Amino acid sequence: MKKAAFGVLAIVLGFPLWASAQSAYLDPSQPINKRVDDLMSQLTPTEKTSLLSTTAPAIDRLKVPVMNGWNQSLHGIVWSQPTTMFPVSISMAATWDPQLVHDVAGAIADEGRAVYNYWHTVQGSTETMRGQLVTITPDGKRIAHNGLVYRSPVINMDRDPRWGRIWETFGEDPLLASRITVAYVQGTQGSDPKYLELAATLKHYAAYDDERDRVKTANDMVPERTLMDYYLPQFKAGIMAGKASSIMSSYNGINGMPNAENKIMLTDILRDEWGFQGFVVPDSGAVRNLVNEYRKYPTLQAAAAKTVLAGSDLDDGSYAIALPKALDEGLLAEKDVDQSLRRVLKIRFRLGEFDPPDMVSYNKLSPDVIDSPAHRELALRTARESIVLLANENHLLPLDKSKIKTLAVIGPFADYAQTGPNYTGEYSKFVKPLEGIQEKAGPGVKVLYARGSGIVETDNPEASLAEAVNAAKQADVAILFVGTNQLLEREGLDREFLNLPPVQIALVQRVMQANPNTVIVLLNGGPISLAPPFAGGGQRTTEVRYPTVLDMFWAGEEGGTAIADVLFGDYNPSGRLPYTVYASDRGLPPMTEYDISKGFTYMYVIDKPLFAFGHGLSYTSFDYSNLSISAPQTGSDGTVTIHVNVKNTGDRAGEEVVQLYVHNNDKSSVQPREQLQGFERVSLNPSETKTVNFELPVEQLSSWDTNKHAYVISPGVYDVMVGSASDDIRQKGNFDVTNAGEWPPTELTTRFADGDYSHAQR
Repeated sequence: MKKAAFGVLAIVLGFPLWASAQSAYLDPSQPINKRVDDLMSQLTPTEKTSLLSTTAPAIDRLKVPVMNGWNQSLHGIVWSQPTTMFPVSISMAATWDPQLVHDVAGAIADEGRAVYNYWHTVQGSTETMRGQLVTITPDGKRIAHNGLVYRSPVINMDRDPRWGRIWETFGEDPLLASRITVAYVQGTQGSDPKYLELAATLKHYAAYDDERDRVKTANDMVPERTLMDYYLPQFKAGIMAGKASSIMSSYNGINGMPNAENKIMLTDILRDEWGFQGFVVPDSGAVRNLVNEYRKYPTLQAAAAKTVLAGSDLDDGSYAIALPKALDEGLLAEKDVDQSLRRVLKIRFRLGEFDPPDMVSYNKLSPDVIDSPAHRELALRTARESIVLLANENHLLPLDKSKIKTLAVIGPFADYAQTGPNYTGEYSKFVKPLEGIQEKAGPGVKVLYARGSGIVETDNPEASLAEAVNAAKQADVAILFVGTNQLLEREGLDREFLNLPPVQIALVQRVMQANPNTVIVLLNGGPISLAPPFAGGGQRTTEVRYPTVLDMFWAGEEGGTAIADVLFGDYNPSGRLPYTVYASDRGLPPMTEYDISKGFTYMYVIDKPLFAFGHGLSYTSFDYSNLSISAPQTGSDGTVTIHVNVKNTGDRAGEEVVQLYVHNNDKSSVQPREQLQGFERVSLNPSETKTVNFELPVEQLSSWDTNKHAYVISPGVYDVMVGSASDDIRQKGNFDVTNAGEWPPTELTTRFADGDYSHAQR
């Protein structure tokens, strides 16, 4: 790619000509509200509605540029050319490292802005392909015109391990997801006080995690307390702390009200309580669904009007078509359109679309940053930090090259570029696990390869298994790469079972029998149980022992290098599970159950999990001691400081993720057995000790009271548990909360007074 020539930006593709600016909206020195009002005063009603589309056309007479607002950046920019492919979102969550996620999101944003800068300077013919502007260069290259509004991150809770989109998310715990959400949003939007680098979009708001009936008439029955305590906290954090620019409402309906027109959700909570200043976009086609699927409204203009009045602002195309008719029919007023347009335009002004390019520092980003060596190194670091050592019972890992003459690398994912399903971009170079191991092993180790099976089926299964068994028998150590891909979990496809497909189960069993020194490496989006299936479906609940297991998720373009580093001990694994790996799906509630207290997540899981939330081993060991709590008693407006010493008692440097859990002993309502309230990643050399400090505001312990319809802090004793995982608590203590009650004061008390918190259109 050529470096962008930014001097021509003012005269290409409909960019404003600032030198001749006469209107206040083209004057960067004016306050943004004045600029927005000035522009809106010059727009016709038809022009206003045209701008409420994610792919809004240019308005040449007013120098309003085209908006290319349907862009994806979950784990890298999705573009027509290669960009850096980072590990997927669930891998980012497995790092338990918000600062790292911030840096990753910042790198992705740099590439997104560089893409935007680049296509402005490309010479060639411009066409529309699948609704997106594309420049076709003289040499035939297609350069997509990505905009500056990106539909990331996905921050829904992983309530059910069968959900097909877990790979897109940040796990099953609200605090972990909240901290990573804030980091991702801030990294995406940048730190410039005036300009946004990109506009982040939180999705899908809210209580969305079911692919089986997601688009049509999903009517999820969500208890009030579960909604407020479990499904909304990460959205609240993304808005109030992260300052996200936009939010996408989900297809589903909550307790009878589709979220695209749920005024309680979109206005009362989102704007009035959380102070959201950005714009709301319904998920693609959600407005049409109110007519075609829900059959709630007779016409598209009636549905569009209802969603705008409820708090929606920008749509993929329905608004531009339907809102002019809605205005003509009196279904809404021009002031209602103005309200939505004002929210959209404020973000566009903050993105610098109406200002001279030289004023926006992000416009100096050139294509050189796209898939740059620095970004590939960041992708490698993220992949390393995300890998979880699930089991190492026989201490087979790390591998010692001096003691290994032959390695067998086996499995359908060993020589396979597992990139991720939809919302995944292109890569320039992808290091597969086999390639990473071959490079790391060096010339002194013979590396055998056998595919062994397909992902879901195999053409000649016995011959493939025999080849794998033969390779395993010849090797000192076998490394087996198994897991899932888009054939088994993705948008629109939930998993039927948690175990591997039968062809891969057979492969695991045969290889383990052939060579007990086998390392199993999982590549997956959601949790995988290694338990064999029952003949009639489901999984056995009896324990199945696989002594050495790693989980590398879908680790991006440098995943092969990262897993080789971990296998051979050049990197000490430090990832932690961001979800529960259930031993079986047979005891799980149905996917239609949204009350997590019925048996979902580490907080309420009924049977002992195969691997617990927060679990992850190391090649070294850590000792916890001297837990202290700042005060035995505190009021509801206080803060408790918790100290604990952590020592590396092994002979390798390593990183420990110290986890703080709290249990509320209030017996008047169902309480989680434990809930994450803090975590800290700590790097320790052998014999080194560090004191980890947690500042716990008592406010953080509040939960929703369905009688008072308010957040309340229960008085009484709270148990403090600090450890290496939710099932590996090393130190315990407690403190007493006195003078508790409603905290913080909330207007929701009156809004929810009738208990009808999602049905009414207000």
